[in-house]
Amino acid sequence: MPQDTAARDTMLDQPYFGERLKALRLERGLSQAALAGETISTPYLSRLESGARRPTAKVVSYLAGRLNVSPRAFEAAPPVSPLGQALASANSAGEVVLSTELAAMLRAEDRSAPTALRWQALWLLARAHGAQAQHAEEYAILTELGALSDEMGVPELRARTDVALANSARSLGEIARASEHAAAAVAQAGPLPLADRIAALDALVSAQAEAGQLVPARLRADELVRLTEPGGGPALTRALWASATVAIRQGDWSRAQADLERALAGLSSQDDLELWMRLRLAAASLLLQITPPQTAAARARLTESEPAVNLVGTEQNRQELILLQALVAFKERRYDEARERCAALDGRELQLSFRDRIRLEALQSMLGILGGGGADGVARLQELAQQASDTQNVELAAELWRELAIGLAERRE
Repeated sequence: MPQDTAARDTMLDQPYFGERLKALRLERGLSQAALAGETISTPYLSRLESGARRPTAKVVSYLAGRLNVSPRAFEAAPPVSPLGQALASANSAGEVVLSTELAAMLRAEDRSAPTALRWQALWLLARAHGAQAQHAEEYAILTELGALSDEMGVPELRARTDVALANSARSLGEIARASEHAAAAVAQAGPLPLADRIAALDALVSAQAEAGQLVPARLRADELVRLTEPGGGPALTRALWASATVAIRQGDWSRAQADLERALAGLSSQDDLELWMRLRLAAASLLLQITPPQTAAARARLTESEPAVNLVGTEQNRQELILLQALVAFKERRYDEARERCAALDGRELQLSFRDRIRLEALQSMLGILGGGGADGVARLQELAQQASDTQNVELAAELWRELAIGLAERRE
């Protein structure tokens, strides 16, 4: 059957034609009499809408003109692809649960699926891997997503992909890559909506702070706060969190504490419980990096966050809480408790970020030094510091050298 004939026959199918006709008429606020005009009768139009009559090609053309649409507007919708069905299921039931099914369907259809549909599927898959702290898999999918975004030529999608790539690379400890992706996102986001510009700046500030690029990080953090202050809410909370992180790295303790207190006070657990929880974990982490460490304040934040971690936290959040509790105990010289907390992570599949994995190993090495394993502990701390330097985690490397010096001093005492 010729293609035009097949399309025309599909267009004339009932009851779909009648349903589409009625929907288009109602969208335009027309009565049946107004749409029928002088060419066809209202009863005839009523029968078309009910599906009792099959239209002719001439009637389809006439009604399309009256509705100011193409005759193709009456065509039956194409069947939903298997990928489309899997994507709809993932959206409704949770991408983490259905990521395996969605991945299999995506690979099965390969490039035969519509580009926009493939983009959505890849985005959900990347988020699923990120939620499970599978950042290597997340980064690989996001790289594929970046190429697809370029193919589609949509700046918003490219910018959002670069932000996700920057955050994923940072979780992997690949700070140079994180900075490159974040800078690309900022360059793309200039003419985009404010939310995209904020997300890009936030990613860049985080990467620059980790890389020890504190002067540009401070400038970007201040810009981020200025952009988010008018709207307030979670966006401002994240901006102040980023600003506090930079201040900690700069040794500006008063600025860091002021930003943290403002962020903590500005967000209710009823507004966004997950962000509220994550902010308190982050605040505890930052308070431990102040000189001297603010252990009492950090402990208070962890106590606040624990019920929320148990309620809505991921396995990664639970592991972060345990690590931070161990660090607080260590800073307060409660070494046995610190060892117990570290032991609670034994046998688990670690879902910590690169930075937190290094901090955990450093803590275990410090405890080993204090427990008599001096040479091995010192050697391991040196290896970790070098690993941080090799991946351009400048601030983390500096923190590890400080910890080593403290540990050696503690041992001598």
